[in-house]
Amino acid sequence: MNIHEYQAKQIFAKYGVPTPRGIIANTPSQAMTNAQELGGNVWVVKAQIHAGGRGLGGGVKLARSLAEVKTLASEILGMTLVTHQTGPEGKLVQKIYIEEGADIKDELYLGIVLDRAKEMPVIMASTEGGMAIEDVAHNTPEKIIKVAVDPAIGFQAYHGRELAFGLGLAKEEQGKFIKFAAALYKLYMENDAEMIEINPLIKTGSGDFLALDGKMGFDDSALGRHPEIEDMRDLSEEDADEREASRYGLSYISLDGEIGCMVNGAGLAMGTMDTINYMGGTPANFLDVGGSANAETVAKGFQIILKNPNVKAIFVNIFGGIVRCDRIANGILEATKLVDVHVPVIVRLDGTNAPEAAEILKNANIANVIVASDLADGAAKAVRAAKGE
Repeated sequence: MNIHEYQAKQIFAKYGVPTPRGIIANTPSQAMTNAQELGGNVWVVKAQIHAGGRGLGGGVKLARSLAEVKTLASEILGMTLVTHQTGPEGKLVQKIYIEEGADIKDELYLGIVLDRAKEMPVIMASTEGGMAIEDVAHNTPEKIIKVAVDPAIGFQAYHGRELAFGLGLAKEEQGKFIKFAAALYKLYMENDAEMIEINPLIKTGSGDFLALDGKMGFDDSALGRHPEIEDMRDLSEEDADEREASRYGLSYISLDGEIGCMVNGAGLAMGTMDTINYMGGTPANFLDVGGSANAETVAKGFQIILKNPNVKAIFVNIFGGIVRCDRIANGILEATKLVDVHVPVIVRLDGTNAPEAAEILKNANIANVIVASDLADGAAKAVRAAKGE
């Protein structure tokens, strides 16, 4: 689950992670009132969407008068903001954050993510603040400092010193930075976060560090321990099909290909998508039906996949372990009665009672249901079907 910048900064404040003062607004008039309440003579008007790159897309602008705050708020609220993370369809801006101006001496990058290979959180820092970290990693990877923190030990001063030295911070700045990084790590661990990103982390003229931005993502499976964070969920920022799929125990992510995928198990799903690509096709989605595929879940999966007008074929690739393949085959046939499946469906079932399942599908004699013998055969048939061959 992701949250907005203003929500991330509310959590930052609880852990002593310094940020500029700001107030959320839903209307231009409210934005001007917020700026007046904050005081000063420079404010930043920030679009609140779950995506990075807002500044380059025109969603972050500087105002030097209250009237300009209102004008910029009018321009940003209601706009469809397109960034490198939203895709060409963009996202509708429904909230803006009015923040006081800051004295920016330098811009840095600081983030924490889980490194699954190391099985540890990794703190990343860079002098290239304000730039997309992906571009930095691609073009100048040596400018990213990475420090893994063993959870059994926790964040220690030497972790902070390694980061500070890598950033080239002056001796008098290192203590403040280490305190900042320690607070951020504590926040990460105590809230079951999956990702925290501050870009930019600014160094002010007085040598203080402020989180000028804030992005946070959380482990969905741990939200039961953090009801106050779950309450921050903004459903309008989430994909409607992904939300619908989750209600049926399905894991769904839309992609831009032509072959719909319905698979059980995330690893098999990713292998299926790779095989489709290898065979010359493009997957239209990631859909994991889990370990209990039945007529209802398969029907819902078909329904969600077919909402995508680009889908030209569906590849069902399921391994029958706990759930027998013959039951899955019957579930697929029942699902085709519940949903108007108007594209070819290629089915590959393996595991318990796979031969019986193949017979059930063949004997059903449904024109657009094609039985595949293995993964490669299924992917090849799906690619051909999507091409109309």
